[in-house]
Amino acid sequence: MTDIRHRKKGSVADPDESATSIGLFPTDKKRFDSDHLRAATLDNLNPIGKAISSDLYLAVDQSGNELVSNFALFFVTALAVLTRTWMLHYPGEVVFDEVHFGKFASYYLRREYFFDVHPPLGKMLLAGVGYIVGYDGHFLFDHIGDNYAENNVPYLALRLWCALCGAAVVPISYMTLREIGVSVMGAALGALLLVFDNALITQSRLILLDSMLMLFCTMCIYFWVKFYKQRHKVKMVGLFTMGAIGIATLFDLWEILDIDRGVTMRKVIKHFAARTLCLIIVPFGLYLLPFYIHFSILTKSGPGDAFMSMRFQEGLTNNNNTAGAIAVMYGANITLVHGSTNHYLHSHYHNYPLRYDDDRVSSQGQQVNAYAHSDVNSLWNMVPVDPDLYSLAKKYVPTKKEEERDIRYVRHNDIVRMYHVSTKAYLITHDVASPMTTTNMEMTVVRDAESERRYNETLWRVAIEDADPGDKLKSKKFLVKLINVIHNVALMTNKGALPDWGFKMQQTNGNKNIKDKSNIWRVDKVEHERIVNGTELGEETQKEKSGKPPLSFMAKFIELQVQMVAHNSKLTKPHPYSSPPSHWPFVVRGISFWEKKDGIRQIYLIGNPIVWWLSIASVLFYVILWVVDRICLRRGIDDFGHSARRWWDRAIGFLIIAWAMHWLPFFLMGRMLFLHHYLPAFIFSTMVFAAMFDFILRVAFSGSYIPIRSTSDGGDDKIIKSATKKQEKLTSIWFAQAATPGMVYYILALVIFCAFGYVFWDFSPFCYGSGFPSVEILRAHKWMTSWDLQYA
Repeated sequence: MTDIRHRKKGSVADPDESATSIGLFPTDKKRFDSDHLRAATLDNLNPIGKAISSDLYLAVDQSGNELVSNFALFFVTALAVLTRTWMLHYPGEVVFDEVHFGKFASYYLRREYFFDVHPPLGKMLLAGVGYIVGYDGHFLFDHIGDNYAENNVPYLALRLWCALCGAAVVPISYMTLREIGVSVMGAALGALLLVFDNALITQSRLILLDSMLMLFCTMCIYFWVKFYKQRHKVKMVGLFTMGAIGIATLFDLWEILDIDRGVTMRKVIKHFAARTLCLIIVPFGLYLLPFYIHFSILTKSGPGDAFMSMRFQEGLTNNNNTAGAIAVMYGANITLVHGSTNHYLHSHYHNYPLRYDDDRVSSQGQQVNAYAHSDVNSLWNMVPVDPDLYSLAKKYVPTKKEEERDIRYVRHNDIVRMYHVSTKAYLITHDVASPMTTTNMEMTVVRDAESERRYNETLWRVAIEDADPGDKLKSKKFLVKLINVIHNVALMTNKGALPDWGFKMQQTNGNKNIKDKSNIWRVDKVEHERIVNGTELGEETQKEKSGKPPLSFMAKFIELQVQMVAHNSKLTKPHPYSSPPSHWPFVVRGISFWEKKDGIRQIYLIGNPIVWWLSIASVLFYVILWVVDRICLRRGIDDFGHSARRWWDRAIGFLIIAWAMHWLPFFLMGRMLFLHHYLPAFIFSTMVFAAMFDFILRVAFSGSYIPIRSTSDGGDDKIIKSATKKQEKLTSIWFAQAATPGMVYYILALVIFCAFGYVFWDFSPFCYGSGFPSVEILRAHKWMTSWDLQYA
């Protein structure tokens, strides 16, 4: 056996080496002998991190040579590609969320601005594939079932890219398992679990983002393991992946900081700086880069304009909102449309009921609601404040242009009265609860003598978003809030229909939270004698600039991030195939992607139950063993041994953290959630199963008690066996009646493979849409009543 590094008895471990070989995973392959025994200094295995002067070494058996490992890698990769590209052409029509992500790729190729709650990288990669094969974005994927061939869409190239990304998850997962010390057989078994999972196959062979997401997540975990072992740079994709790696990094730095490791503060600072660069600065830069490209490509006006501010829209070519903006003049009839619900401020000759259904009392004043359509009851007129009646009003000084044209423009922070044209009344709010929101004030109108008596209550401040003093209010161009001068509440509306007495319109009310985005309105239409064909007389017709510099990249980036988060949280509309996170690991329900009655064909996203149940069971088993082991340690019982426990905690435990960080955060989300959101977490739970299976049956049950190697002064190797026989046969208490260790491993692996392989084949019509011979056979595949299969 070749020599494993020796030190003189009594020497202290090298500080640099302690910091770089902490023992989470096996160290560099170059340090192994021909039998592939991996070594790490025992000082790095000490639970409190103290250097051990007796110069002991741990050797963990790592079966399999490089040739066999490479062959296994090639084999599982080939199977992954085959299963994900099989029947890729079918169905030759739009399936499920291809309506969204295919459409976004088309918008990129058209260079038309669009809005989506997801970061742009995956969609840009799809567009890049389309660009390479000559696609021009002419097709917008409007409806599920639209035929690709009839519309000359290169859908095979787009699906192939997604399929290859999904296939690449398998070899990356295999290499990750190998890097953390799993044998070739164990890593291959874990990879095959992913190869033959029906959900991963279904999600990877369509024009969707998930295959790219899963690839980037697994790559990040793999690169982190490489970084930890060799301290190379890594890339970061995904907030949840960042959380998992962040936790591992904190543990890493905490151990390096331990003074007993002999690491100088200068070295500690270098380690901290390296992680700051590689795990914060570089990933953030990589996150910013796609957004920079995103803004550079999407320079034309498109369907996403309305989600962005007018300053943002000014930078888009042919934007109708900025091109058709008209300055609002006092005396002009205007319509106000709500920023997020697109309902118009409306009033009519109908009053609030005296009592609501909950017995609250109203003012019985005239209703002020929000209506989905613009009509004569949506016309309002802004009237300037009378300084004689309101002493705090600022003195008006007309500009030269206003003097020449005998007009006056409405400007930022002007005090106005909102006059309702058709009912000849003024808008007010008062200390009466609104119909549906008891914490907000009721909106109504007053007229004649009452409007004079309550003059101050009819006053509203025009607060234009992102405006400077003196800026004119313009139709379509600016977002505006109307804030009551006396009560300091903002005019707002929100979704939710009033009862029959309110004609199912939306309520309006006075919102005490002035900063609420629900307070945003914009002027849609302006009618005035000086406005002809949408242009003010004497004004040029070309697009008018605000006079402010264009938004910087960071300003655009921040605005888009805010909109992405806000709209993602609003995705709460019920969906027939949504499911809670607690159901996902147990395959309680799937998602119907596509169906065709002819041939009883359907594409139904459902995991391979054998694979999914084994994976979640292994996670639960790990947690149980971890708790039992900690209880035993508290009672002075150590059946594991420190060396085995350290690998168990740091290798499998890291995968557990990755699984948890990709699943548990969904419990905090209020939006609609679906089974496919669990796929990244599922991949890590499958890797947990492979690592535990390999550890228990190869290391523990085989009797490989993980020998401890010592070196004498003369350099002769000597094996010091574990302190107790229990640590030599870690799992003999679990498999006391089993066959020989090697045979047990291979038999169990073969049984598991046959089980999940058969289920994959049996459920494959759900992946490929190949159909079933009869309804009876389809019903036989409905393992749970909650599986809402078509025609079953």
